[in-house]
Amino acid sequence: MHTKHTLRIAAALAAAGLALTACGTTDSSEPAASGTGSNCPSGLKLAFLGAQTGDYANLGINISNGANVALNEYNQANPDCKVTMQPFDSQGDPNQATKLATQIIQDKSIIGVVGPAFSGESGATGDAFNGAGLVTVSASATDPALTTHGWTTFHRVVATDADQAPQVAKYLKDTAQAKKVFVIDDSSEYGKGLADGVRKGLGSLVTGSDAVQQKQTDFSATVTKVTSSGADAVFYGGYYAEAGLLTKQLRAAGYKGLFMSGDGSLDPGFIQAAGADAANGAVLTCPCAPSKPDFTKKYKADNDGAEPGTYSAEGYDAANVMLTGIAEGNFTRADLLDWVNNFDAEGLTKHIKFDNGDVSTVVIYAYKVEGGKIQPGVPIK
Repeated sequence: MHTKHTLRIAAALAAAGLALTACGTTDSSEPAASGTGSNCPSGLKLAFLGAQTGDYANLGINISNGANVALNEYNQANPDCKVTMQPFDSQGDPNQATKLATQIIQDKSIIGVVGPAFSGESGATGDAFNGAGLVTVSASATDPALTTHGWTTFHRVVATDADQAPQVAKYLKDTAQAKKVFVIDDSSEYGKGLADGVRKGLGSLVTGSDAVQQKQTDFSATVTKVTSSGADAVFYGGYYAEAGLLTKQLRAAGYKGLFMSGDGSLDPGFIQAAGADAANGAVLTCPCAPSKPDFTKKYKADNDGAEPGTYSAEGYDAANVMLTGIAEGNFTRADLLDWVNNFDAEGLTKHIKFDNGDVSTVVIYAYKVEGGKIQPGVPIK
């Protein structure tokens, strides 16, 4: 039996000046209990798995910084049962993530994982984490197929590409009133999956299609295809580094239509790569919620003044799902996994309840670039 708690439990306890104690079980493969008289084991850890350096570092840092806010709140409320979070930098590379997953699994003091951050690395590590019974909660892995493998350990607090793609198509048809859309993807598991969903949703409105590669810098062949197609809108499935360069080269070639992309491009790095003039007018969609003022204040205080970014609030939610379980006395991998599988509470970004690992609440937002900045997102209706 599981009681329902809100994700604000740690903050509420801190405000009340209370220290939470609870009973839990341990075994020889888990952290040893401390000698303080508390049932809380010493040395409890969460891991963060995702990019911290490299071309896609911004997205990973947004998430880990958001998780840090949750961790700080929890530790202030629970000084007798502190938890640390160890980062594992995958650079968004599934091959690196696979090696790091082995390290995480072998460290028995780690009882939960915030992440993996990207769909490719989530797919590459899912079997290993499931075999180890180690719960993972991703803030940003959106490939719909990730919850079709029978894993009981994989969870995400964000909607999938299967939810986002139809809303992108709806925006292009109803709001942008596009007549001819050229669809491009970066050949990644995430980018191609999202773009394929958009292609399906647009049907006969797709006037052309192309694929590029991650880390590509010269998009002249694709730009020529777009400009010769007569497209009045472009959708790009991929990440901000390439999306920005593609937009810059499209504008330089005289393309004046709408540029649209998904959550992988929702980052100031998109504007930096494209240049403010070229980026202005772009629309970037995301299943991620805009940051609320209270969270923004805490985030900046805990992260040296940095502004929250894409999936920062979801990173907070992902960590808090597990931290509230620890606060309730779930100190082993098995107990924390059971807690997360039965979680049902209000989060910062949405109500969080998992159905086979997928979160039940779905909202897709459209973020416009205006004045060289990404404006707050608005739900697509």
